[in-house]
Amino acid sequence: MLNLTLILPIIGALIIGILPNQKESNIHKNIALIFSSIAFLISLLIAIKFDYTNGSFQHQTYLEWLPFLGLNYTVGVDGLSLPLVILNGLIITLAIYNGETKENAVNKPKLYYILILLLTTCVNGALIAQNLLLFFLFYEIKLVPIYLLISIWGRDKRNYAATKYLLYTAFSGIFVLTAFLGLNFLTDGNTFDFDKNTTGVLPQAKQILLLLTVVIGFAIKIPIFPLHTWLPDAYTESSTPLSMMLGGIISKLGTYGLIRFGLQLFPDVWGDISPYLAFLAVISAIYGSLVAISQTDIKKMIAYASLAHINFVVLAVAASTSLSILGAICQMFAHGLIVALLFHLVGIIEEKTGTRELSKLHGLMNPYRGLPFVGGLMILAVMASAGIPGMVGFIGEFLSFQGSFTVFPVYTLICLIATGLTAVYFVILLNRVFFGRMENKTGYLPKVKLFEHLSGVILAIVIIFFGLQPSFLTNVSLNTSEAIAMLSNN
Repeated sequence: MLNLTLILPIIGALIIGILPNQKESNIHKNIALIFSSIAFLISLLIAIKFDYTNGSFQHQTYLEWLPFLGLNYTVGVDGLSLPLVILNGLIITLAIYNGETKENAVNKPKLYYILILLLTTCVNGALIAQNLLLFFLFYEIKLVPIYLLISIWGRDKRNYAATKYLLYTAFSGIFVLTAFLGLNFLTDGNTFDFDKNTTGVLPQAKQILLLLTVVIGFAIKIPIFPLHTWLPDAYTESSTPLSMMLGGIISKLGTYGLIRFGLQLFPDVWGDISPYLAFLAVISAIYGSLVAISQTDIKKMIAYASLAHINFVVLAVAASTSLSILGAICQMFAHGLIVALLFHLVGIIEEKTGTRELSKLHGLMNPYRGLPFVGGLMILAVMASAGIPGMVGFIGEFLSFQGSFTVFPVYTLICLIATGLTAVYFVILLNRVFFGRMENKTGYLPKVKLFEHLSGVILAIVIIFFGLQPSFLTNVSLNTSEAIAMLSNN
């Protein structure tokens, strides 16, 4: 079944490519939605059949591909990758649903949905690949659809943002590939299979050098300050569906890679760099929070808020205790849901009002002329982002900070300040945009139709469900996080 999460989106893309262009039909969107939904349902079936007592890889497939290069089709899923595969399926399905309506048509719909389906396969492939070169192929190929999705369907500065994203992420891939090739060369290995790489035989200095190369590569992707400058441009210039994907799941490839190919591959020397990584995570969290407070563009505010909160994951990974790693996995899942909801709501606000500027938006909670339901969902998303109990954000942050405190007590306390700053910039957003008197010249805003609310409602339900029942999430990853932590503590 795991292979179907890669194959089905490709089949859907091929079918869309064969079909003729039909300007007055949503057939391309419907086909993409069907195949992405099936792939998502398959990921849920994998979760149902998943052995929660087993912390190692499951549902594995091994096929020789190019053995003389060490490149094999080796895939599997564990408690680290499974929640992210499910998250990918959910967010991309909702992004496709939001993509095209008769009222808001997408130019070149055939190409648009082909690219999104290919992106689905690339992200899933990177998450389940157990061969280093196979991971790298998926990790790099995804640049093509993302670049085209930004440059064709983005905002006014889309070409600049797309090129900047491409260059930064290409450099990320160069660092990652260099580390993989260096590891293979220094260990005299003839394979890149994850479970056959023995970094422990290398001298400590060489391990640290390779680990630093891996960390720099994924630090660009996460991103970590000061390698973050691509983020506000890419997020704000992208269309709403792509912003949901970038913030919701694609950024998680960086934190996923940090755990899988940093901590798991180099456990013996992880402790040598972890204090510096934790320091950068704290700087990134505080910086992102302070810059978010100063923003006048709602979407850019959320972009910097995303930077702050994703670095809570980096701090938890740096601590590398079983509790902090479990928290990091939960926080990645929670962050993806919350950011996707926030970007979705900002997209509705921009579409109905024609602006994202705080200074031009007032009183949208007005029950007659405003967007009251959007305001209600925004309050829920803000509460989840602030880590209010009963929301999925609470369990991720609580476990991350509790697990990190034993290793980095000062850094953890500083990150708690960053969570407090979350309330500052989101209260500014809510107060200026939704409360107060709505200007008479604004008139009656266009009503948000039921189908436009559906994605936000689904994300809100999932956020509340996992907030009230976090065991459904923690049970999946508990044994895997303990197994990863044992590597670095031995």
